[in-house]
Amino acid sequence: MEYILIFIGAVFVNNIILSQFLGVCPFLGVSKKVETAIGMSAAVAFVMTIATLVTYLIQKFVLDPNGLEFMQTISFILIVASLVQMVEIILKKVSPALYQALGVFLPLITTNCAILGVALIVIQKDFDLLTSIIYAISSAVGFALALIIFSGIREQLSLTHIPKSMEGVPIALITAGILAMAFMGFSGIV
Repeated sequence: MEYILIFIGAVFVNNIILSQFLGVCPFLGVSKKVETAIGMSAAVAFVMTIATLVTYLIQKFVLDPNGLEFMQTISFILIVASLVQMVEIILKKVSPALYQALGVFLPLITTNCAILGVALIVIQKDFDLLTSIIYAISSAVGFALALIIFSGIREQLSLTHIPKSMEGVPIALITAGILAMAFMGFSGIV
């Protein structure tokens, strides 16, 4: 039951983008097409899960026993950057079209604060390894849900008449705000 509550909480109640405001750059930048949003969501989910696993193990078996907790942030950033490079190489080989579609946003996963945020949150909340992985996967699902819903709305908005002054970023920010308020409706669940 605890894991179900963590899943529901991370996906709906404490959504990493809409509630905690982490990972907003890819949220706004890659959300013009659903296909691109799905690809970015998959890449972020993979990196977030693996980064949480690796950073947890580094924290518990290297940093904490040796009194190197002060190296946490820099070591976590290096781990995330290495994993993103690995994902970039794999995508270039496996799916060149998705690699091209993600373009500049793929290297931006390195600086996606949602990935680093989840890795730090699991340490801060003192989760065990299984709970950490479940939280990372749940946060990735929440990231994907918000990104895909938002990209679908933006695709529909591109087909409608919007006043000239509201086109582009202004309507995207208003839509993101409304979507965040809609997700606030889940706050009483957990």
